Amino acid sequence: MIKISTLVGARPQFIKAAAVSRVIKTLFNNEINETIIHTGQHYDKNMSQIFFDELDIPSPHHNMHVSSLRHGAMTGRMLESFESYLLKNKTDYVLVYGDTNSTLAGMLAAVKLGIPVAHVEAGLRSYNMNMPEEINRILVDRLSSLLFCPTEQAVINLEKEGLNNGIHQTGDVMLDVALYYKDKAKQKSTVLIDHDLNPHEYFLVTCHRAENTDDLTRLNEILSALAEIASTTKVIFPIHPRTRKYLIKADMMRHLEDVIVVEPLAFLDMVLLEQFAKGIITDSGGVQKEAFFYGIPCITMRDETEWVETVESGWNKITGANKQKILEAASSLEKGIVNFSPYGDGNASENILNIIKGESC
Repeated sequence: MIKISTLVGARPQFIKAAAVSRVIKTLFNNEINETIIHTGQHYDKNMSQIFFDELDIPSPHHNMHVSSLRHGAMTGRMLESFESYLLKNKTDYVLVYGDTNSTLAGMLAAVKLGIPVAHVEAGLRSYNMNMPEEINRILVDRLSSLLFCPTEQAVINLEKEGLNNGIHQTGDVMLDVALYYKDKAKQKSTVLIDHDLNPHEYFLVTCHRAENTDDLTRLNEILSALAEIASTTKVIFPIHPRTRKYLIKADMMRHLEDVIVVEPLAFLDMVLLEQFAKGIITDSGGVQKEAFFYGIPCITMRDETEWVETVESGWNKITGANKQKILEAASSLEKGIVNFSPYGDGNASENILNIIKGESC
């Protein structure tokens, strides 16, 4: 029996872990034993426990309760806590996802104890070293034993950095998730009715990146654009706790008077909103891809993206936090190339687990 310790802490990791955990349960139950450890990075029930419940994955076996700290303190405490867990529990592989502080802490704790790390979403690069996530990606990729790349470009990125061992192009687990929950959201979510939204007649907005929320100039440009869009088209904005905090602190919530501002939503509600939006305006890497999966034009309020395929295919426009560019993109939405599948066929989770199984033989 292969023993995997999966470390999660942020919302996107919960969603990715759901896909892999489901396949372990259905196809590898007699071969792989998974233990889920939650760092606590997203501590709000709306941002954490609800996802475990709704995605039908087991609640974490362990919770570190590490949250609301600066990068160094948060990563350090996670590292200490996870190391303690690994010293007490035999683990064949540590499985980490994405590019958060939880990812970095999990990798460091495992590698220092000689436990191989498997990194899902390896090889992504924005080449913006001002992003904490970019630093995390590079460090985790450098020291992981198995690098599970979602795209061909991710493989190329790693090879450019001189990494040649343990690289596997598996497809994207988020495509697995999108295909699995697409119809479930239509059956179970009432979010469109709840907020009086008609299909393809509203914009969905998410904004949480520090480069936007922590910079009042950028934030003002974004809010001004949203206010103008909301004067003619409905805009719904599930607001991240850190974004709300900065808006209140800067007395900027008043700019959103015509925007439908709601608390963080349940996962299936977000899936339904994404599927039926006129367009999506975001600074989230995951939401960019989800827009692509559902065939919805996306406007990305960043200066670059690690998901270059969404831009190259015409589904995603990069505007930065520039009001005029956001407005121009919103007024000229275009669909991109259809039948373009850079993220695999929806079987990334099974591919990942087959590789881990093969490496353990």
